[in-house]
Formats: sequence, structure tokens, C-alpha cells
Amino acid sequence: MKSGLVTIKDLARELNISASTVSRALKDHPDISKETKRAVQELAERLNYQPNAVALSLKQRRSNTIGVIIPEIVHYFFSSVISGIEDVAYDAGFNVIICQSNERYEREVANAKTLLASRVDGVLVSISKHTTDYKHLENFQNNEVPIVFYDRVVPNIVADQVIIDDFDAAYRATRHLIDSGRTRIAHLGGPMALLIGQNRKDGYLKALKEAGIPADENLIVEADSFEKARMAIMKLINQKIKFDGVFATNDLTAIGAMQTIQKKGYKIPDEIAIVGFSDGRFSGITDPTLTSVDQHGYEMGTLATQMLLKRIISEDDEYPAETKVLNADLIVRGSSII
Repeated sequence: MKSGLVTIKDLARELNISASTVSRALKDHPDISKETKRAVQELAERLNYQPNAVALSLKQRRSNTIGVIIPEIVHYFFSSVISGIEDVAYDAGFNVIICQSNERYEREVANAKTLLASRVDGVLVSISKHTTDYKHLENFQNNEVPIVFYDRVVPNIVADQVIIDDFDAAYRATRHLIDSGRTRIAHLGGPMALLIGQNRKDGYLKALKEAGIPADENLIVEADSFEKARMAIMKLINQKIKFDGVFATNDLTAIGAMQTIQKKGYKIPDEIAIVGFSDGRFSGITDPTLTSVDQHGYEMGTLATQMLLKRIISEDDEYPAETKVLNADLIVRGSSII
């Protein structure tokens, strides 16, 4: 037999029967005898026959593949989301193509083109922090490919989405610092182009206002990475801008702030308390351990995938877009309590 992938015609030739008989035997068709089914299945297993996925997708008009666009896999939150996506997808018989934008708009556009060309049945998207033009995402809907946004959503596109209540989570994180006696709380925030950045800042501001603490613009800095946090904290310290608390938009930012604060000789949480966001794997091994908001990434991934598969499989494509909101939990650890 020729080398390469084994086909139905190869099986038919070996058994001296028709290709249509082999095809029906593999599908356990009632018109095919048990002896023939057994012979076909044994040969298929021995020769490691695999169905032609491309041919099947053309016949069924479905590839049984979904695409995922993710900003950065390095973040524990997003890796947790991927775990949830894969578990649900594979249990439903779907493959997953994962594309990473690396927080770059141009790469996100390329990701979208790749997934469309791959004939995916649907896509799960969390936009990059630099994305402000959404034509590449609208193109999915223009080609009747369902889309579900998770975590970072696009307000101008009507689609299913799964988010957490970022406003409330930020409010509770800031309120926790205030209840711990902090009155000069710095906010290391995300880009205001993202709804999550706006909502977390607004939650922070609400907590301050409710407590009668004036907002100080000097303490509100866009810093959403480890290095940006280090620079922001150094600038506050060098300019002698006093602060006794930090609410960071993610855990890596919080850890960057924590390390810089400690290197400058301040004690955590005695002098400065810190709260992060995402409750990643590093939050439990820092010294002190990091108080953080648990975003329930795995649950977000499973729910978003279930919503997407419902869109793909449902014969009714006219039902309205849904928004699922998950409640985040504040996990209190050593960085914010004495």
C-alpha cells in the first residue's frame, strides 16, 4: 500500500469491496453485515485510518473547530480561561485554535483573518488593550461566524459576552483598603480605552467618594504591567507623594509595586497595603501573600464556550445576544491586613 494517509479507497482495495460499503460500515449502517463491519473496523484500526476532517467539514458545513483570540497567555487569568474553553470544547467534540494577539492590534487583525480562513465555526475574543477599530471583528458576523466576547468586550458590537462586575470588584477592593485604615490609595489602572479599565477606575472612585476621601489625580496612574508599576511607584516615592495603599489592575502590576515598595524600605502591609486583581498563582507565594480579586477565569472560559456552542448548534440564530455577569471574590491575604 502507498505511504501517506490511509483513505476509504485504500481500505476498500485491501478488502476487495466498494468504497461506499466501507463508508457505511464505518458508520455502523444497518444494511452492512456484522462480519463486514468487523473486517473494516479491524483493518481501519490496524492501518490507523483517520477520517478526512476537511471532507467531513465540507459535507456537514461545519468544521467542529472554534477559534480563540487571547491578549496574552502569560497571564494566569487568561491561561485559566483557556483551560475552561478547552474542557468544554473537547467534551463537545470540537477542536480549538488559540491565537495570541500579544496586546497588539495588528496581530489581532491577523489572528482574525487566520481564523476566518480556517473556516472556524465560531470565535471567542478578548480584545487587545490597543484595539479601537473593530472592523476585523465585525467581519466574523458579516460572514455568519458567531462571536462571543469574554472579559474585554466591544460596546459597539451586539454579541454574546461573559464578563465580571469589574466596577463592583474594584469598589470592594478599594473599600477593603479604606476599612483597613488607608486614606491615600494609589490606583495603578489599565488603559481607559478598555471598558474594564474604565469600570475598575470608576469603582475605585466610588469607594473613595463614599468614604469622604478626595480623589487625588497624582495617585491615579495608567500602569498595567510589572515594569510600568515599578516606574510608577518610583515616581510617586521620588516626588514625595504620600500613599498608604495601592489598588492595582492586575496581579503582575501589584507585584511590581510590591517589590519596588519593599526595595525602598517600606513595610507591607504595616506602612503600605496592596490589593491586586486576578488572583493568579503568584498571589499565594509573594511575601507577604497578595490580597487579590478572583475573576474566576476557568468559569468564564466554560460559560463563554457553552454560549458559543449554543450559537453554533442552534437552528434558531435569531435569539437576542446575552450578557452573563460573574461575581468576583476578594481573597484577603497578608498584603492588606496587619
